[in-house]
Amino acid sequence: MALSVVFMGTPAFSVPTLEAIVEAGHRVPAVYTQPPRKAGRRGLQLTPSPVQTAAKALGLEVRSPVSFKAPAEVEAFAALGADVAVVVAYGLLLRQTVLDAPRFGCLNGHGSLLPRWRGAAPIQRAIEAGDAMTGMMVMKMEAGLDTGPVGLTGEITIDPRETAGELQERLSALSAELMVVALEELEAGTFTFEDQTMLGARTGREPLYARKIEKTETPIDWHADADAIARKINAFSPMPGAWTMMPFGGKMERVKLLRAEAVPGTGAAGTVIGDDLTIACGNGAVRLLSLQRAGGKPMATTTLLRGTPVPPGTICSES
Repeated sequence: MALSVVFMGTPAFSVPTLEAIVEAGHRVPAVYTQPPRKAGRRGLQLTPSPVQTAAKALGLEVRSPVSFKAPAEVEAFAALGADVAVVVAYGLLLRQTVLDAPRFGCLNGHGSLLPRWRGAAPIQRAIEAGDAMTGMMVMKMEAGLDTGPVGLTGEITIDPRETAGELQERLSALSAELMVVALEELEAGTFTFEDQTMLGARTGREPLYARKIEKTETPIDWHADADAIARKINAFSPMPGAWTMMPFGGKMERVKLLRAEAVPGTGAAGTVIGDDLTIACGNGAVRLLSLQRAGGKPMATTTLLRGTPVPPGTICSES
């Protein structure tokens, strides 16, 4: 017997989980997603979220409240009479009255190995910190930020040159797989949870907060350690994107850095020291593997260098 599942999500990351729930035969009385946002060059066109687009294609009802502060929104949610709500990157605060409305509460798909990396940017912060492993967890939501007990865990290895965008795709697929299993166990009455305090003690993972990435973090300081710089570039790719100023035709241009690796090398920090766009850092060097010039498309560094040499001795900077 299928469950009645309200789905709540917004970005493309959430879509595979919604599709998997429907494919598994569960009934979805409504899909909640954030309202359409202004987009386009002039910011005049309203663009629906990827979840709204997917839900419409599946023939599902879509609701887009600005918040759940109004009692009427909470009442409308509760009136669905759902067995459970599944939340994957929804982006709105859920009050306790919302969390308590479904029969089995709300399950959240979270992209880290809790209690490590609670917060807004767990995937990016895991790469930036140099974590060897990450994963998806299905937890029961409670009032605290990502503090609820965990029911299922899926672990994956982070490749040293993997970008946040690539890791998000893998975790998105894993989220879909885990949530289907979680709903099967919930329906069978076999789904159990482990308190995060106990989980952290058992695994040795200490709570860390994955704060939102700010624009002030995105310029590269080449005086830093090469390993840290390469991790930051990969962690911030494709969005918001780490960047540096680089001269082309005698004019400094802001270049978005999309993939990098730390390599041996010495030289003045910020100086190109190789024909393959290797840049000296405070300790070691970073080889840029892909980038995006202002107004251009992402490209491999080898493609850029075929038409636009960046010779050794070129100076890159934050401004």
